[in-house]
Amino acid sequence: MLFEALQLRALRLRNRVVVSPMCQYSADDGFPTHWHLVHLGSRAIGGAGLVIVEATAVSADGRISPGDAGIYHDAHVEAWAPIARFISAAGAIADMQLAHAGRKASTDLPWKGGQSLSPQQGGWRPIVAPSAIAFDERSIEPHALSIDGIRAIVADFRNSAQRARDAGFELIELHGAHGYLLHEFLSPLSNYRDDQYGGSFDNRTRFLREVVGAVREVWPERLPLFVRISATDWAEAGGAWDIEQSVELARQLKPLGVDLIDVSSGGSLPRVKIPVGPGFQVPFAARIRREANIATGAVGVITEPAQAAQIVQDGEADLVLLAREFLRDPYWTYHAARKLGIDLPVPQQYQRAW
Repeated sequence: MLFEALQLRALRLRNRVVVSPMCQYSADDGFPTHWHLVHLGSRAIGGAGLVIVEATAVSADGRISPGDAGIYHDAHVEAWAPIARFISAAGAIADMQLAHAGRKASTDLPWKGGQSLSPQQGGWRPIVAPSAIAFDERSIEPHALSIDGIRAIVADFRNSAQRARDAGFELIELHGAHGYLLHEFLSPLSNYRDDQYGGSFDNRTRFLREVVGAVREVWPERLPLFVRISATDWAEAGGAWDIEQSVELARQLKPLGVDLIDVSSGGSLPRVKIPVGPGFQVPFAARIRREANIATGAVGVITEPAQAAQIVQDGEADLVLLAREFLRDPYWTYHAARKLGIDLPVPQQYQRAW
C-alpha cells in the first residue's frame, strides 16, 4: 500500500512517500536559491509522491533566521515557480509549508549556534507571540500581539497562499507545530491571553481556525490543504497541549476544509524528555485518524521500508513522511521499492544504473 496512489480532492499522489519539510537556512531575503532547486528537485526525481518545501515565512519578521525561505514578496513568486515546475515535471506534487516563527524568530543559523540575533547582528524587532513569554532563558522576550496584529498575520497567511498558488504549488501545509506561532496560540504553555484568543480550548484554537478560513478563501476548492501539528507538548506537568486536544482540533479543522493532519510533536518547551525512537509519533497519527475521521501523515524516525509500509498497511496513517533519511538518501523511495519487491520505474536517465 505504500506504493499505491492516494487521491486527495483533485490531486493524485503517485505513492504515499513524502519528503518532510526541512529548513535549509540557505535563502536570501526569503528568495530560494539554486540549493533549493537541487535539494527539492533531486528528491522529486528520487520517486517521492509529495515534496513539501521547508517552512516558508509569510512575513519577513516571521522567519526563524535570516536564511529562511519566504513567500512574503510578490517577487518571491517568480523565484519559486521554476522549483514548483521541476517538482511537478518529475512526477511529484509540489507542496509549500506556510509558517510564522513567532517567539522563535530572529535567530542565527543552526551551524552558527542558533542564538537570538539583535538588529545589529542581522536580526529584527519586534518578534511576536500570543503572550510576552520568552522560549527559554537565552531567548528575547516577544511582543504580545494585539488584535490588529493577529488580523494582519491572518492576512499574511492568506496572501502567501495566493502567492504559492501563483507560483504553481498544488498543495499547502500550514505549520502549526514545533513551538512556532500557530502552535504558540494552541498551547497553554505559551498562551496566557485573557481575550478571545486565550484561555479556553475554543479560544486558543481560534487563530488557527481563522488562518485556515482565510487560506481557504483563496486556495482552490479542488486542491487539498494540510495542517502540521504537535500532538503533545511532552510536558510532565498538567495544563499543556496533548493528544486529546489534538483529536478535538482535528475534528474542528476538517469541516473548515483541512484534508490531512501531519502529526509531529514537541517544540513548546526546551529540554523536555521525549521518548525518541523508531515511529515514536505514529500512535498519535493513528489515534487522530481513527477518532477524528481525517487522513493523517506520520513522521518521526521512520527509516526502514518495511516500517513505512506497515504504517500504511495497518491504517495508522495515510502518508509517511521522512526527513533525515531523505537527507542521507535522495533516492530512498527507489531503494525502498526494491526492498519491498515493487517494480517502480526510474527516470530514463538513470535506468542504466538500476
